[in-house]
Amino acid sequence: MRTVFSTDGIAERRKFDRWSEIIHDRLVPVDQSQLGDEPFIGIIEAADVGPLAISRITQGALRTEATPDTIRRHAKHDTLSVAIKLEGVSSVTQDGRNAVQRPGDLVVIERRPTVLHSSVGSCSYLLEVPRRRLEGALGSARLYTAMTVDGALPGASLVRAFIEELVRVHATLTPDMAERMASIGIDLIAASLAEGLARETPKPLQGDVLVQRAKAFIVSRCGDPNLDPAAVAAGIGVSLRRLQELFQGRERCVSEWIWDRRLDSAAKRLADAACAHIPIGTLAYDCGFSNQAHFSRRFRAQFGRSPSEFRRESLVGSAGAI
Repeated sequence: MRTVFSTDGIAERRKFDRWSEIIHDRLVPVDQSQLGDEPFIGIIEAADVGPLAISRITQGALRTEATPDTIRRHAKHDTLSVAIKLEGVSSVTQDGRNAVQRPGDLVVIERRPTVLHSSVGSCSYLLEVPRRRLEGALGSARLYTAMTVDGALPGASLVRAFIEELVRVHATLTPDMAERMASIGIDLIAASLAEGLARETPKPLQGDVLVQRAKAFIVSRCGDPNLDPAAVAAGIGVSLRRLQELFQGRERCVSEWIWDRRLDSAAKRLADAACAHIPIGTLAYDCGFSNQAHFSRRFRAQFGRSPSEFRRESLVGSAGAI
């Protein structure tokens, strides 16, 4: 990893101030205050692996707060922060939850009001992960922010080992290989969080959480013509039978929920003037339909009009509203 900043060589009285400035300017606007009387040490190291930005942050005892004001100045709302504790002890308070992390533990932090405390000698990997990848697999980030995933669990242990090895070899990877390895790392993080959710969620609510994850998985991939109930079950880590049982008694079975999301996506694009040049067959394929006739039948059954009629009426209506 390349060293981005170190307090080594800075006058003692200036170390913490310079650290706060660097954190504010290079990572995230936050309010920080030093805890205790220990001489302050701070080091930021970084490695970019495809879309995955990895930092290793070593710091003294601190209180860090993200306030509504600092959050407004933050540009990274399309990512979530994943912290993997390497040394020391930290705590995160967010969404009314307080999570303590010890070496090996993993936690997700979102761009909302947050208070973090770190001990002397604290060291963590901080990963900026595309929000859509985690929410596509697990549902809304609010389900798992400030939830400590125990480092002793198999998933968290695999994540730490993989990220450490990725950091070690990242400079030797080709761009294509870096992209693939980053994707694997993000999938491992999602699997670890799912393992943590299964342990944290009370049993009566676990079915609801799994259904929410399944729906998020479908929404993020409904344009894939190969998406079917078996693929959804594999994606969230349950058997097909278990997935079908979870959807029983709800408004739609799994397969119907997939088709409904595809139809909703198609309807939005048909009503969008920016997509007016796209042939209906191409649009249908992009929304996960492999057969235009099948798309037209389902669309008419859902909306009471053919796709071309729906497009024409929607575009005329939007033009008249201008």
